[in-house]
Amino acid sequence: MRLFGLFGAAMFLALANFTSADQEKDWQELNGAEIEKALTGITLDYAFAWQEFRASGKTLYNSGAGNWGIWRVEGNQYCSQWSLRDLWGCYWVLRAGDHIRFTGKHGDITDGRIRK
Repeated sequence: MRLFGLFGAAMFLALANFTSADQEKDWQELNGAEIEKALTGITLDYAFAWQEFRASGKTLYNSGAGNWGIWRVEGNQYCSQWSLRDLWGCYWVLRAGDHIRFTGKHGDITDGRIRK
């Protein structure tokens, strides 16, 4: 499954190392209700991009140009779709303070910091 459709691979390569070693011990996995509460209405800043999660289910990812998608919570995972032709990509969500981590089924990790 893919988090960001056509531009997912490039985004994951750019963001894979955007983590702080001192946070490794503090990550807590979120359940479905916690994921919805943590993401709704926030903007996450990644290493070279940002993403806004709207309560309507729309999400805007920007790495120089805006790309619209939709997001939802399925069970205990965050899921997104970036093109009507693309499949939904689902990820476990962890939180450490103001950092959010998305972990895919193949171990791919994307970290972001909640914008204040």
